[in-house]
Amino acid sequence: MQWLDEVTWDAAGLVPVIAQEQDTGDVLMFAWMNREALRLTAEQGRAVYWSRSRGKLWFKGEESGHVQQVHEIRLDCDADVVLLRVTQLGHDPSIACHTGRHSCFFRRLEAGRWSEAEPVLKDPSTIYT
Repeated sequence: MQWLDEVTWDAAGLVPVIAQEQDTGDVLMFAWMNREALRLTAEQGRAVYWSRSRGKLWFKGEESGHVQQVHEIRLDCDADVVLLRVTQLGHDPSIACHTGRHSCFFRRLEAGRWSEAEPVLKDPSTIYT
């Protein structure tokens, strides 16, 4: 797959990935992909990431049900960051973060302190199986 050879992989064989909501433009999350994850994402039209902590492929939503349907895959100018334009699907399509929030980027710097700028939409203990 020649297009995969055009990606600038880091020393661990990974590339950073940003998931952006197709309809709103909200940045939902940041993750990593290896070559296999990016290939599967393109083939399946579903976000597949590489879990560094578990050392394995992570099919977004495999435990939470919060699947990301991929509409478009973009590569930045340096070919070292991937952008996914996605739609959240599942029983709670407004939730992308494991904390039960819409976005993983829920903390905002205010007056030198981090504050939670987005509410928990669902208790995370009830999300994961």
